[in-house]
Amino acid sequence: MPYRPETPAPTRAAALVASVLVVDALLHLYWTTGATWPAADDGSLSQAVLGTEVPFTPPVLVPLVALLLTAAAVVLAHSRRPRHRLLRLGTLAVAAGLSSRALAGIYWVFAKETGTPFHWLNLTVYTPLCAVLAVAALCVARGKDEARAR
Repeated sequence: MPYRPETPAPTRAAALVASVLVVDALLHLYWTTGATWPAADDGSLSQAVLGTEVPFTPPVLVPLVALLLTAAAVVLAHSRRPRHRLLRLGTLAVAAGLSSRALAGIYWVFAKETGTPFHWLNLTVYTPLCAVLAVAALCVARGKDEARAR
């Protein structure tokens, strides 16, 4: 049997970021089928998720699904090959994107109507989750998450 060097396990931070991004991608992929769960219709879903009217159609959602899955793969790959510069830059880009969404979410807390589903989802789910994931992705990019998943 040929010798195969052991591939390091992903860090916990990388596993967290990748897991959430994949779940988000799967949810958006589900919406490409025309399903609107947990909302009653497209308009309600768009208002709850984005705070504005955007069509939840495959031409809009499929590129987002591809982006989310690519981001998850890059973060995981970087956690396994932390000296790879291109993967590090990609992981920093993921951290920057998540940071931008968290900062926009903070702005929207004060700029959007407070009685809408988007306001409360943004305040309690989207913004805190993006902030935590941004920090986790930054830890992966910097190689500071020493705890490896076993």
